[in-house]
Formats: sequence, structure tokens, C-alpha cells
Amino acid sequence: MTNSQAILNGDRLALARMLTQVENNSQEGRSSLMELFPHTGKAHLIGVTGAPGTGKSSLVNQLALHYRKKEDKRIAIVAVDPSSPFTGGAVLGDRVRMRDLSGDPNVFIRSMASRGSLGGLAQATANMVQVFDAAGFDIIIVETVGAGQSEVDIARLAHTTLVVEAPGLGDDIQAIKAGILEIADILVVNKADRPGVENTEKALKTMLELAHPAERIFKHHGVSMKVEAPKQKQTTNMWIPPIQRAVSTEGVGIPELADAIARHVAHLRLSGDWALRERTRLEVELEALIREGLMNKFKEEMKAEAYETMLESVIQRKVSPWEAAAVLMNGRQS
Repeated sequence: MTNSQAILNGDRLALARMLTQVENNSQEGRSSLMELFPHTGKAHLIGVTGAPGTGKSSLVNQLALHYRKKEDKRIAIVAVDPSSPFTGGAVLGDRVRMRDLSGDPNVFIRSMASRGSLGGLAQATANMVQVFDAAGFDIIIVETVGAGQSEVDIARLAHTTLVVEAPGLGDDIQAIKAGILEIADILVVNKADRPGVENTEKALKTMLELAHPAERIFKHHGVSMKVEAPKQKQTTNMWIPPIQRAVSTEGVGIPELADAIARHVAHLRLSGDWALRERTRLEVELEALIREGLMNKFKEEMKAEAYETMLESVIQRKVSPWEAAAVLMNGRQS
């Protein structure tokens, strides 16, 4: 029996081995991904992101517990951790908090190092998600480090993106600074038992109203007047991100959050956005693979000396990067 067939049959050991091969980008891993791809496309992908200190890991833990106990779903969790500066391995501190899920054969938790990739989201994450999808997991939760470009990457990867906030982090709204409010499908105000939760919620609502105005209020000669948004905007079936409070350490607000996620899934199916997001995700992946393939082919065909000579000309400002690229792509040397 092949490794791919073993994964389709639910073999956890084969799954663990495959995930390692995929993370290491081995030839065997790539071959297995090709075999497994026709079996993908069924799982619901949930991205969880937000500033450090918002309690993302404990929220993921509680959400996974809810799906196991209340809905009997098979859950996979991919936790993208900052790389260890010494070994390049994942820092496993956060996974200790997920001990509640250990021993459950229908839960699989995988930590992976970002290995210094842009924004902390490893290129292999999308491939790992595909393996879990083919293995029959109903829900795949991807938790990112919450730094920079990773939020945009996770939004492309996920069907539903949760942006986690928390009061008392020294700023009314951490998410706005990082520019990740735009990618949120659901906003979660975690640690809602802390002081300042109303201010955090109010700031989020204000930002949402600016992003999705249902009506505009302005003053004319000192009198407030209300102007409805254009009919065209009202008729479109737009999803307005709800704001959900939670205290994940106590499990408070988790059922309500799961309900909000279910409503978002229903919206995606009804509006056709599910298929659109799938298309976008696969298009981004295809383009990335083409770029990687072209670059590898370019390096194979281009003599190292020719490249270094051209690079030196650019460094000395004799040739612009645009001219150099054109010359190298045409296979000619100046």
C-alpha cells in the first residue's frame, strides 16, 4: 500500500511522515501531493491571526474542543510558529496549552517553523493543508504568528479568517496598525473579561462602519442628516464581519463564535464566494509554483559567470536592473 493510500485510509503515522516530507519539500512529498490532490477540496479552512498576546492559541484550543464535542468534526490544526534561531525548528510552547486535545484520534496538531519566510507563514503551509484535506479532516485551522505579510497570506488560504483582538494591549486596536482588519471575516475580542473591552469593541465597530457604510450621516447647517448608501450596494449580498466577545481560557463565547463561523460558511455557499475563494487560492498557488519553476529553469540555463557579470554592472550603476533583467531573460550578454 502506498503512503498516499495509507493517508486516505486514515493512517496517522503515514500522515505524520507525509507532513514532514511536505514541509521539507522532498521529491517524495511532491509526488504524494500530486496523488492526493484529486481528494482535496472538501475541508473548511479557518485562519486565525492577530497581534501577539491576544490569546490565539487558547482560542483555537477551545474552538477545536467545541467542534469535537458538539459537532463531532475531525479537526486538524497547523500552528505556524516563529523559527528557533538555533535549529530552525518550531517553538512548541503554545502547543502545551492544547493538551486538552491530546489523545483524541480525530484531532491532529502540527507545529511548523516559519523558517524566516516572509511574514512568518511558511510556503509549505498550503501543501500541509492539502494533505489534511485529503486525509478527511472536516475543519483545518491555521494559526499564524500574527506578524506582517502572514495575515494576507492566511486570508488567501482560508475560507474564513478570524482576526483576534484583546483589550489592554497598549493600543485601542492593534489590528488596525497592522492593516489586517480588511481581511477579517469575523472579529474576535478575546479576554473580554478585561477592562477596556467596550473601548476595543467600539473602535472595531467604528472601523467596520468606515469600511462598510450602510448609511452616511453628515451635518447640513448644523442639522444631522442621514443618507442611505446607493441601492447597488444594498442589493449586493455583502458580508459584514461580526464582532464576537470571548474569554477563551474559560470557554466563554466559543459556541457563539462557532455559530458566527457557521453563518459565514452559509453565506459563502449561498453567494458563490466559496467557489471564488477556492479559485483565488488555487490560482495564487499555481502562480507561485510557476514563478518557482521559471526561476529554477532560469538558474539552470544561465551561466553563473554571466549572471555575476551582469549583477556587477548593476551594482556599478552601468546598467539598470530593468535592462539587466531584459538582457538575462533574452539569454544575451552585453
